[in-house]
Amino acid sequence: MQGDPTSHGLWELTAPHAPQTARLAGEMDVDVLVIGGGYTGLSSALHLAEGGTRVAVLEASEIGFGGSGRNVGLVNAGMWVMPDTLAATLGQTLGERLIDLLGHGPRRVFDLIAQHDIECEQEPTGTLHCAVGRRGLEEIKARAEQWQRRGAPVEILDAEETRRRIGGGDYAGALLDKRAGTIQPLAYVRGLARAALAAGAQIFTQSAALTASDGGSRWKVNTAAGSVRADWVIVATDAYARGPWSQVRQEQIQLPYFNFATQPLSDNLRASILPERQGAWDTKQVLSSFRFDRTGRLVYGSIGALERSSAAVHRAWAIRSLGKLFPQLADIEFEAGWFGTIGMTTDNLPRFHKLDRNVIGFNGYNGRGIAPGTVFGGVLASYVLGQVADKDLPLPIAPVEEPRFRTTREALYRIGAQLVHLTEARL
Repeated sequence: MQGDPTSHGLWELTAPHAPQTARLAGEMDVDVLVIGGGYTGLSSALHLAEGGTRVAVLEASEIGFGGSGRNVGLVNAGMWVMPDTLAATLGQTLGERLIDLLGHGPRRVFDLIAQHDIECEQEPTGTLHCAVGRRGLEEIKARAEQWQRRGAPVEILDAEETRRRIGGGDYAGALLDKRAGTIQPLAYVRGLARAALAAGAQIFTQSAALTASDGGSRWKVNTAAGSVRADWVIVATDAYARGPWSQVRQEQIQLPYFNFATQPLSDNLRASILPERQGAWDTKQVLSSFRFDRTGRLVYGSIGALERSSAAVHRAWAIRSLGKLFPQLADIEFEAGWFGTIGMTTDNLPRFHKLDRNVIGFNGYNGRGIAPGTVFGGVLASYVLGQVADKDLPLPIAPVEEPRFRTTREALYRIGAQLVHLTEARL
């Protein structure tokens, strides 16, 4: 995308073309303006248009340019935070409301895919959270127990069954979450855009929001070649925010995450690795994730940026680690490599903001963008349509607060991941 093979990698090579859009030119009036063409923004636009609202989307680059088009494609339930911890942090009422909403998030994603005939390599076959050592096993057992208390279809697999489901590795066990699955993330977000357009939304790409002013009854947001007047503004830019209300980006610690994709594997190799096609990741602090795409490419990723000297370090680590996990893939070649940015909040929970009069948004998905982004987009639409009040929201209204030592912590994450991978590549 935009001539950079390290931005969207395999997903750009294999996704259906984006629907035709254009730059905004001239002035227009709508009921709701959405800033950002990712999962949250396009889910909001789709639900608003289906509700009979005049809605326009401004995307600074292309549909899915941010995290929506760069991630692993794991459709997970809930957040990184344990359910009990989440409930304790937010309080019982809000906490359980958010747990329930995001616990059903994957189902909402797969329902939208079916409803709008979105072809995005959907595999609702579950995910595997793989335990590294005794500490990792204790972690997934606690997570499973807390979800099971809430009726979720999750179970703990022992080491032998985990090895069978993975096709390799030496994990102590795994948490199988039957609610979850995988998709082609860029194909999904482009499918949401098509659905929103079909419902009557207008989408403008290469149309960055540059300035905004409140006229008292309506907002006016200007781009380089036009402007939009709207009663409401939904800010759906998350970790890639710029322009008006870009303070939501400063609220998050930027964590890079990369993926490499192999060439399509032979039938024999495909049969021996992830035979039931679950997506997987492990419990390490510098974690690894792996999954198949529909043509048999194995996608393998971890924390880090593919830039300058770090790219060679992460590539060497990925080849070495993948060979240890699956010895039959020793010295495998990668067809594509790309990376993006995860926005992490201080407590690993998302935020709901009222950024100004009639300006709202969610952000801070902490690496769980697909299901939460889709679900929160629907919540924002319902809020604007008057179907959801403040008391019904899944999160409290929060101020925007920049974490202490944000830039230092971001640098430490990058350097730390590189050092871990440099060490592991030599073992």
